[in-house]
Amino acid sequence: MPAEPADPSQTDQPIEPIDALRRIAFLMERTRGQTRRIEAFRKAAATVVRTGRDELARRAEAGTLTELPAIGKSTATVITQALAGRRPDYLLDLERSGAAGPLVDGGERLAARLRGDLHSHSNWSDGGSPIEEMVATAMELGREYLALTDHSRGLRVANGLSEERLVRQLGVVDAINGHLQGQGFTLLRGIEVDILDDGSLDQEPELLERLDVVVASVHSKLRSPADVMTARMLGAVRNPRTNVLGHCTGRLVEGGRGTRPPSSFDARAVFEACAEHDVAVEINSRPERCDPPDELITLALETGCLFSIDTDSHAPGQLDFLAYGAARAQRLGVPAERIVTTWERDRLLEWAAQRP
Repeated sequence: MPAEPADPSQTDQPIEPIDALRRIAFLMERTRGQTRRIEAFRKAAATVVRTGRDELARRAEAGTLTELPAIGKSTATVITQALAGRRPDYLLDLERSGAAGPLVDGGERLAARLRGDLHSHSNWSDGGSPIEEMVATAMELGREYLALTDHSRGLRVANGLSEERLVRQLGVVDAINGHLQGQGFTLLRGIEVDILDDGSLDQEPELLERLDVVVASVHSKLRSPADVMTARMLGAVRNPRTNVLGHCTGRLVEGGRGTRPPSSFDARAVFEACAEHDVAVEINSRPERCDPPDELITLALETGCLFSIDTDSHAPGQLDFLAYGAARAQRLGVPAERIVTTWERDRLLEWAAQRP
């Protein structure tokens, strides 16, 4: 596992090169910085992990750090300053700019009760970082569990997992949990499975049975007529392996991908089915999704649904996006006991395994 960074509150304290690079990338990700710059720090961190500290020190003194793969001028300066016992200027500038401060006003009381996250992606599908880096960051943030939910096979644009790749990933998850035994954290075996046109789930049922958590989401034909979309979503909600209905409207309200209106469907019918079949409605914390809209969260609350506040993170720093979902849920009066991600791990796993 990657080394843990120094206490981020100690902005005047020295820091190891790997911790400085990871901390910079984390802060840029949580504040939605430029992807290209973030990738530069993540790739530099990977190089540092593979390079001995003595070699780094020799190269820093000789001014040859940039001869190493993925080390550029900015990342070389960060490494050099960290090796010299200084907190790098690049990191100090980020911390002083407020990048480490609260992401949103409100929701702190509920956010403090969140134990985990049931929706995250790694570089096995369309995420930007290895599973191990996602796990390390989740642990540093105090999470007790994180569900790894890379995309399913049919979503090729997102490098969805074939059956074979999913099986291999499950082996990686088991190995990570074996390594972390006794440390108070569990990586849950999961998937974000695509809801197909007929309402079925895009993976073999026997493989879904091996998972701890299944998030079912619509990713295609989002402008289908309301009756077609309703039938599709009802089919997924009624499937005994579905635990969470992901970003149910599919809308985008901001961001680099532009905006997209919500899908049309009979929300009351879908939420009644969620309540009947014990499926949690996801409160997707990504700022560009903000899904479901407030009025649908209120409807789901009135209908008796459970909720899951999730990040849908595609990078380690985005794991901090839980703050956005917590702020919305608290503002709309969603009780903590109806949010499954406030539950301790064993209760959560028991709920996920015992569908009606």
